[in-house]
Amino acid sequence: MQIDKDQIIDFLRQQGQHDQVEQAQQQLPDQVDTDQHADLLRRLNIDPKELLGKLGGLGGALGNL
Repeated sequence: MQIDKDQIIDFLRQQGQHDQVEQAQQQLPDQVDTDQHADLLRRLNIDPKELLGKLGGLGGALGNL
């Protein structure tokens, strides 16, 4: 599933993971594929499934990308 990098950065901020915000800004592509970039997300302490679950209401919209 494709997620905009800005959504992931917002997620990190909401989770209080401010140390990972700068790293995510530098390392993530503008559009993050949760399957293709799963290892990179995990290095940022993000579980792709948890991320998708926390984005919740966006899931329907994201599924159409």
